Amino acid sequence: MAGLDDVFGDLYANVDAVVLFSPSGSYYERFTDVEDLDVIVIGTENAVGAETFVELPLAFDDIRERIRFGLEGAVEQGLIEDGDELVCATAAFSDSTSIDTLSRVRADAETHTGIYDLFVKSRAEPEVVKAVLELAIELGKKGQKGKPVGALFVVGDAGKVMNKSRPLSYNPFEKSHVHVGDPIVNVMLKEFSRLDGAFIISDAGKIVSAYRYLEPSAEGVDIPKGLGARHMAGGAITRDTNAITIVLSESDGLVRAFKAGELILEVDPEAY
Repeated sequence: MAGLDDVFGDLYANVDAVVLFSPSGSYYERFTDVEDLDVIVIGTENAVGAETFVELPLAFDDIRERIRFGLEGAVEQGLIEDGDELVCATAAFSDSTSIDTLSRVRADAETHTGIYDLFVKSRAEPEVVKAVLELAIELGKKGQKGKPVGALFVVGDAGKVMNKSRPLSYNPFEKSHVHVGDPIVNVMLKEFSRLDGAFIISDAGKIVSAYRYLEPSAEGVDIPKGLGARHMAGGAITRDTNAITIVLSESDGLVRAFKAGELILEVDPEAY
């Protein structure tokens, strides 16, 4: 009679490493005794004292985001390489330390999405970056009253960004203390996206301004062909400041992120 190893053996046969997402100490110890097995722990903290660890800036409730981000972080740290076969063990139906789901994943070019660089190496708080990215994606899916819309969000280093931009109109957030991520505030941002100009958001998520015309030099900024002034300004301001920008394209509907003058992330809202 066949056993479970006969049925599921291919799932973990000939893997290069096992990746454990936020395991309990007892679960982790079961793997440390296995000979010739590389074990990588990924989580918001290294609660088990693992020698090989990748930190998540956020818990990532979506299991695909959790695995994608963790593997990209492992690649960035040189812990895995393209072509590696990995078994990822994580929690999908229970609390974060109760592993209940296994996935076999091959590290390849699709692992490198730019999302790790966007979250971990940005000046703004990870929760703020996530809130702005999700807002841009939602706006890309639904548009404004059913019509495609473009938007430019500049996140972090707000003081320097304000000095390199000028107002196009009255700033509705001048005397307010509202933050991105608040559902009511997000509705306001969606409404204001119909008009020209960039949104300026602080490291901590405070909406500093709307309707800003960015004035950085575009010299030396390389953006993909077909992208216009909004993307050029978004890329250039990140070269001259420590901000990142998240840009929703009105023409093709894609969401792009720029950092240090370079395009680091491109997302199709319909596939996110």
